[in-house]
Amino acid sequence: MADTVLFEFLHTEMVAELWAHDPDPGSGVSAGPRGEEAGATKGQKMSLSVLEGMGFRVGQALGERLPRETLAFREELDVLKFLCKDLWVAVFQKQMDSLRTNHQGTYVLQDNSFPLLLPMASGLQYLEEAPKFLAFTCGLLHGALCTLGIESVVTASVAALPVCKFQVVIPKS
Repeated sequence: MADTVLFEFLHTEMVAELWAHDPDPGSGVSAGPRGEEAGATKGQKMSLSVLEGMGFRVGQALGERLPRETLAFREELDVLKFLCKDLWVAVFQKQMDSLRTNHQGTYVLQDNSFPLLLPMASGLQYLEEAPKFLAFTCGLLHGALCTLGIESVVTASVAALPVCKFQVVIPKS
């Protein structure tokens, strides 16, 4: 319990510190790959990129340590199930609520009560602030996937707080 609160506080402070220099996230900003957000200023893109990079490194480390007990993953879907169950439990102490796929390399992971958005869930006025709280987690998923041998693009979207959807696109080679 205490480690959850500490992680949430650390995450909030990282976001606050990076946004202290450029506080206006602008409307319509969505946390996308490598800071390519529509309507975001250069400073905001940089802040999102830094947060995503931090998440990527943490995801790499977790991707190296967590699957030691499991057998080798056979398919992409097995890796995504691992992320939804084991990785999510390790980071957020709960499983992802749903995983959907079109069986063509696109996966949608949905968390109906995303812990990093729960403090903002009391009103719609915070909806515009949500993307900056998702960049770290996009990087986390991307880093874990990269470590497990899957190149991907991870984006996040929020239609209503605290529900969050992460879209993972795995290009076919």
